[in-house]
Amino acid sequence: MFDLIGGLPLHPLVVHAVVVLIPLAVLGAIATILVPRWRRYLPVVAVVATLAALALPVATQSGEALERRVGEPGVHAALGGQLLWLGLALAAVLWVLVLVDRYRRRAGRRGRGVAATAVAALTVVLALATGVQVYRVGDTGARAVWADQVGSSAVHGDGD
Repeated sequence: MFDLIGGLPLHPLVVHAVVVLIPLAVLGAIATILVPRWRRYLPVVAVVATLAALALPVATQSGEALERRVGEPGVHAALGGQLLWLGLALAAVLWVLVLVDRYRRRAGRRGRGVAATAVAALTVVLALATGVQVYRVGDTGARAVWADQVGSSAVHGDGD
């Protein structure tokens, strides 16, 4: 099911959604926490993180299907599995932050309480960890696909 679409491997197509949505969610999470007037965009950031979280299992499954065709990608698969859980956790904690923020506004409270501060701190930590992990997954995936081609063509690509 998650193998091919139009004769092309689904994995590289889905991965592009992950590579765009996760950094947007990470930047949005940090920005909405650091800039109080941007908190009204927190639900939008949570939706972006949720879309990324929904794309992650598809990326994982399509990666496993691609692995059956081309072989073991090495550490890339393990890092991708970790990213799945980080992405899901980031989406979940962003929705908790939305609820906490909404509750505080309805109660007429200004600033942040202890619970809101703790959730915000956890969100920043998860956002940073998820951002680093998406980089690591992308780097190992790109190296698995392109290292041999780019390395060998660089030797012959200088006009010889």
